[in-house]
Amino acid sequence: ALAPRCGWVLPGLEQRLAVPATVIPASARFYAAAAKTAKKDAKRGRQEKVKDKPPPRRRPLMTKPVDDVYLTWLYRRPSYELEQAVGMLKKFQQLDFTHPKQFVYINVFLDMVLQKKKKVDPFSGSVTLPHRFTDEVNKVLVFTENEQEAEVAREHGAAIVGGVELIKWILEDEIQADFYVAVPAIIPKLIPLRGKLKRKYPSTRRNSLGSDIPKMLQFFRECHEYTVEDENIIKTRIARLDMPTEHIMANLKTVIHDICTFKPSNYDPIVRKLVIRSSTSEGLLLNLDGILPQVDKVEEKEEENAVDEDQEKPIQESVST
Repeated sequence: ALAPRCGWVLPGLEQRLAVPATVIPASARFYAAAAKTAKKDAKRGRQEKVKDKPPPRRRPLMTKPVDDVYLTWLYRRPSYELEQAVGMLKKFQQLDFTHPKQFVYINVFLDMVLQKKKKVDPFSGSVTLPHRFTDEVNKVLVFTENEQEAEVAREHGAAIVGGVELIKWILEDEIQADFYVAVPAIIPKLIPLRGKLKRKYPSTRRNSLGSDIPKMLQFFRECHEYTVEDENIIKTRIARLDMPTEHIMANLKTVIHDICTFKPSNYDPIVRKLVIRSSTSEGLLLNLDGILPQVDKVEEKEEENAVDEDQEKPIQESVST
């Protein structure tokens, strides 16, 4: 009953409908566009001023704090000698009452640059540590079709031994191993596995292709493997914290020296920064002096001596004449 009937118009609505729509003149549109353009120009000018403004100077980091409480970001990260750092890790374990047989880890930051735009490709390596810190044994697969060689492989601890019949199972992930070794006679038949195994494909460069099966098995069953992660970092464990300090230091140097072989010695050392830590401690930056191999310096001295000899030869000849 209160609803308006069809055709009724509410009071005041007729007048509003009768008012003609306002039309914006062209001059108003022109001034609006000009204001918008001026606003863009002003914004662009401010951005250019910000770009031209030199970046703020950062305060040089101080070397050593004076007080016991200080802001760490104002000071350079301290570096420690290897023996000192291992002693600190052992002390941290005693003060924190953590497990004494926890693993010791290293984070190795690499310089992969060669020349121009060339770089060292990410790699993985295997090395025998002078002091074993775990009873774990790697699972090694041996490729051979010779029955005598297969029997020798089984006697020396091979986890899996076989020939081309293993290819199908490996491609279907039915068989997996930590390392794969092969004898030269079967390697032409293993080409279908090249894409599957990638870096673990048997090769003479990795010492996983050869005729001495006992020697290969002894190495790969006990070796320690490391791999480059995120293009330039190696994170690996090297020892247990309860081992003697000398053993931890020897294992670390063995791994570092093996890593350095992946970059030619005539370039800067591949190891740029080295951090050591335990499972429950903070990382300690190490001083690289005494850890990196000294091959480069020896070669430089030999080159200098050769240059000196070449310079002395004309003088000796002139004196003899």
